[in-house]
Amino acid sequence: MATEERLPETSAAVLRSRLATGVLSAVDLAKACLARIDAREDEVRAWAWYDRQCALYDAERLDDLRLSGVPLGPLHGLPVGVKDIIDTRGIPTENGCSLDSDRIPGDDAEIVSRLKAAGALIIGKTVTTELAFLHPGKTRNPCNLAHTPGGSSSGSAAAVADGMVPLAVGTQTGGSVVRPASFCGVVGFKPSFGAIPQRGVLIQSPSLDTIGVFARDPVGAALLADVLMGTGSIKTPLAELVRPPSFAVVYPPGWDLADPDLARAFDAFCDGLGDQAQRAPLPAVFSDAAAQRARINAADMAYHYARYMDAGGSHLGPETRAAITQGRALSAPDYLAARAYQAALPSALVPLFADCDALLCPAAPGPAPKGLESTGDSIFNGLWTMAGTPAVTLPLLASPSGLPMGVQLIAAPGADQRLMQVADWLWKASGRDGGVPS
Repeated sequence: MATEERLPETSAAVLRSRLATGVLSAVDLAKACLARIDAREDEVRAWAWYDRQCALYDAERLDDLRLSGVPLGPLHGLPVGVKDIIDTRGIPTENGCSLDSDRIPGDDAEIVSRLKAAGALIIGKTVTTELAFLHPGKTRNPCNLAHTPGGSSSGSAAAVADGMVPLAVGTQTGGSVVRPASFCGVVGFKPSFGAIPQRGVLIQSPSLDTIGVFARDPVGAALLADVLMGTGSIKTPLAELVRPPSFAVVYPPGWDLADPDLARAFDAFCDGLGDQAQRAPLPAVFSDAAAQRARINAADMAYHYARYMDAGGSHLGPETRAAITQGRALSAPDYLAARAYQAALPSALVPLFADCDALLCPAAPGPAPKGLESTGDSIFNGLWTMAGTPAVTLPLLASPSGLPMGVQLIAAPGADQRLMQVADWLWKASGRDGGVPS
């Protein structure tokens, strides 16, 4: 049995089993999470809002439900952090923006309703960058406080990485789930575009925005994602593969930006997979993915964030103002051309997926950069957001200084179940020390 202080670092599946049998109470687990938050929040700064009394009251209610014999949901008693751009009824949702200070929604986002119906304990709201874009929030990387946690789901990634909660929800418009998960050393899963409903979530770019999850292992990520999808499209526990998976190793555009230590570690990892991993060229059309995604993102921000500029753009960070200004200057033909480019990407990947179970590439150009002025570069993960494919990062590599580096797996749109099975295989075969399968 884990000590009370380390309970949030136990896998979600193990915690769920203990909660269901009564070996562990929701109150004791909530207290463990709150104790860890109390001990570390002043340094990590992962939370935009949490309330001890509220969390313990809800945990007591969940324990009473279990004792009454009612059927339990798949997340019953599991504490979850929710990114602060996702509406929560009666709880502040401030979008990381001073212009939304003290904003309290009257309704839950659809995914929050699903979390509550599944028995999850909403422990609090996690820090986001300003309007889920690039201007950093207050969160620091728990692996090294002098380094960025990534963005924009910085608080969610850091809270799971530091053992404050076993599960958290984030969003990704560029690389805002995969990148912070890689930097903080946790599992980050971005499902296929449109797999999780967006109602009640801040809209930045409707053609890119995707809800994702953070956990300590692939099974936990799959468990949370399945509840948010609400379709049973990812069945847990994840079934064992009938054969070892095959991988196409791809080097994304911008590979010249990769940290040399990351490049060496990634190549060694792929070599350790032997014949299961074959190098393959990424279709040439992807060479312009980053630029085209930025155009779509900026134009959508110019429309959906107009009220922030009109109400007081001077209060926005320079990154946010610059993107909105760029979007306003983009012509309609250029925007439509970028959208047409985006629509062509999934079909370009069909030949690759015909010969492998998943693509394999680094999750970020290197470990988390030092300093808190930037959230890092999304160039290795934004192209998969653009293509609408599911992607998951596993913390299987480490830099010489000990900072985590993620290995990213990508599957065809809609193949979320298969992707998580492959991720679980690689997780078990590799181990968390960054070793390669023997």
